[in-house]
Amino acid sequence: MASWAHAETYVIDPAHSHVDFSVRHMMISHVPGSFHDFSGTIQFDPKDTTIWAVEVMIKTASISTADSTRDKHLRSNDFFAADSFPTITFKSTKIIPKGSSKFDVIGNLTIRSVTKPVTLNAEMLGMIDDPRMGKRLGFAATATIDRMDYGVSWNKTLEAGGLIVGHDVSVVLGVEAAMKKQ
Repeated sequence: MASWAHAETYVIDPAHSHVDFSVRHMMISHVPGSFHDFSGTIQFDPKDTTIWAVEVMIKTASISTADSTRDKHLRSNDFFAADSFPTITFKSTKIIPKGSSKFDVIGNLTIRSVTKPVTLNAEMLGMIDDPRMGKRLGFAATATIDRMDYGVSWNKTLEAGGLIVGHDVSVVLGVEAAMKKQ
């Protein structure tokens, strides 16, 4: 790690990364989904977390839950309003070390033009300097957000009580990033 003594820019590799979520459905199960079109950068220095930075952009129209009817509804004004709000963004404001490989990544999450602070519980899975693929970093991160905070508020009450869609959304990220070529 001594050769990585200054901040370098890494670009998220979408072919080796994922942006997943799940939300409670009808009070009895969790429905998973993913966003397939996203990009971002990580400023990284293994010796100085104070200069780390993360920026991510997710295309809302890329949502997929393995059900085309539900996906169309999620892209509509009832949920993400993908035509009016084509992106979700995250920009870190602070990284707090929580041990040798764990971190809180604090930042601003913007959905439907509503920006709120959120904390990602992150873990660095490793770094490698591969002769063929170059320098790469791997991270996993999780968070829970309340979709209502962002105006993603459509819902209906079930006849038996409760709501069709839960408020809390679990977010799970797996990120592999490659050092940006100069």
